[in-house]
Amino acid sequence: MAKRVGILTGGGDCPGLNAVIRAVVRASDVAGWDCLGVLEGWRGLVDGLFRDLGPVQVSEILQRGGTIIGTSRTNPYKIEGGVEKLLQNARECELDALIAIGGEDTLGVAARLYREHGFPVVGVPKTIDNDLSGTDYTFGFDTAVNTATEAIDRLRSPAESRHRVMVVEVMGRHAGWIALMSGIAGGADLVLIPEQKMTVEAVCEDLRRGHARGRTFSMVVVSEGYELSHESGESQLVGQNAPTTDQFGHVLLGGVGEELGREIERRTGFEARVVVLGFIQRGGTPTPRDRILATRFGLKAAELAHNGVFGQMVALRGDDIAVVSLDEATAELKTVTPEWYAVAQAFFG
Repeated sequence: MAKRVGILTGGGDCPGLNAVIRAVVRASDVAGWDCLGVLEGWRGLVDGLFRDLGPVQVSEILQRGGTIIGTSRTNPYKIEGGVEKLLQNARECELDALIAIGGEDTLGVAARLYREHGFPVVGVPKTIDNDLSGTDYTFGFDTAVNTATEAIDRLRSPAESRHRVMVVEVMGRHAGWIALMSGIAGGADLVLIPEQKMTVEAVCEDLRRGHARGRTFSMVVVSEGYELSHESGESQLVGQNAPTTDQFGHVLLGGVGEELGREIERRTGFEARVVVLGFIQRGGTPTPRDRILATRFGLKAAELAHNGVFGQMVALRGDDIAVVSLDEATAELKTVTPEWYAVAQAFFG
């Protein structure tokens, strides 16, 4: 009887997920393994939601965004009896291995399941935030940065024509990589991220200084996790009127761009407009780089699963595909360093 590997995508969707699924299925088919899609993230293993996957099902999905097996922010450890149901469904489906594709939350569950129950799981790093410390890059990030950079480029002409300050809010939660990279690539005049404190007063002073030197418009990129802070010491992490959290304890962020835009107009007199890119950063077809990286990750994950090497995550180190433990990969967030921020800072003011 052929062995069976499950494939699960959890957390926020992003371009490149289908490329991983395709690679795992194709490699498993060649190795004589069957593939089972676990639907809706960890919820699929808790509730018993599955779909057979073969070469036909993954044909022509390389270029598609999202995930053909669905996703959710389900944490089985927050559901009464969730872990027990998960383990039972895995046994009943006769899963010999599971490939979990996700970010810190999805892979944090995978690490705990392996550590506490010896669950046969391999991790694949996915997040547009690029905040997993075990890998140099996650797939989905390059596409998000390309989308944000194109938006900044397109917003320059309306900003220049009307002499406006254009505030562009991007995703990233508590890591400012999307804001930093798109800000550098898009020639932003200011980049505001969670890792670097910059008061509203300092922001406005930088904008005034630039305009005093003859600049007639400004581009400001702000990460959703940037704390709106003042010289008085007051600071605020802006959320979307969502006091509750998800099953992983996350507050729904968003809205800092609007708050910042109002502060800029009030303090400087410059006309400010705010654009929140939101979910368009998660959507659309993946870039070639993300397709290739996701494919390489999928092939390596399948190899580990077939060889019984569990509790590990595939990673990119330099240009090489490496393997790190799930515990190491999820130990801490990878945040923007002062050295990286200095690259964008060289063009402020």
